[in-house]
Amino acid sequence: MSGPKQPENEMTTDIIIPTYKPDEGFITILRALKRQTVAPNRIVIINTEEKYLLPLIAGYGQDFSNVTVINIPESEFDHGMTRNEGAKGSTADSLLFMTMDAVPADDTLVENMQKALSARGVAAVYARQMAGDEASLAERFSRQFNYPETSSVKSLADMDRLGIKTFFCSNACAMYDRKVFEDLGCFPKDMIFNEDMVFARRIIDKGYSIAYAAEARVYHFHNYTNMQQFRRNFDLAVSQAMHSEAFSGVSSESEGRSYAIAAFKYFKEAGRVLYFIPFAITCAFRLFGYRLGKKYEKLPKKAVLFCTSSPQYFYRHWS
Repeated sequence: MSGPKQPENEMTTDIIIPTYKPDEGFITILRALKRQTVAPNRIVIINTEEKYLLPLIAGYGQDFSNVTVINIPESEFDHGMTRNEGAKGSTADSLLFMTMDAVPADDTLVENMQKALSARGVAAVYARQMAGDEASLAERFSRQFNYPETSSVKSLADMDRLGIKTFFCSNACAMYDRKVFEDLGCFPKDMIFNEDMVFARRIIDKGYSIAYAAEARVYHFHNYTNMQQFRRNFDLAVSQAMHSEAFSGVSSESEGRSYAIAAFKYFKEAGRVLYFIPFAITCAFRLFGYRLGKKYEKLPKKAVLFCTSSPQYFYRHWS
């Protein structure tokens, strides 16, 4: 295989990755990024809790000479502001935001994302997320439902047809045109999470398009418990309630119905139709968490802290 290169249009990319208590698996990701057919300009790690990351990478020295580490205390972590900090000062043409558990499936991840981003009018592109061998059947379905095998491009013209999916975008692995990113004000601050979709709505409203690049692939999945699903959906609804400018006029619950119907068909075709029973219970946890999150401002603070997966966020937000 030939060494790292730049594509014909010589697009450059900075990669920004927030980390929290990374383990050896994160070194695997850094090595995979180093092997890319298109070399990243630099990799910026915004790390929470310094004591975990520095000993991990200390022994690798020049292996990661293009890696910059910025350490922040846990109390300052914010899904929007922290990523903005990682992008600050970048001179690259594009910014690739990833999470510390998104593993490139091959050496062409950056190259394929750059190709999708270079299309006319495209301001953001997100990768296909695939389930690994340890993923549950429900998680395998979820990845197939949200990240199909066929690429697509979404714009404002698709709003009536796709609804909230028009500005679906995942910062587990998403690339943005840096100039557009900065012109539109970067990610919003004070985000519990979902900063990617709030910003994606700005992209769509300004007349740009969002691409889904099925050829750009990462392994990224979570085998959440029912309570973890409840808390994640509570936080999802909180983010939507806080940013009505992005989510007004579109419904997540209608998307949930489509999700459940597709799941039943998936389990039936897999010969596991009874698996739909525990799946339906999980969906009930998700729906209950979502509806509570929509009304979070009316809940006692103790109830909010019980429901959220991010109590640190609320302590900071309330203060």
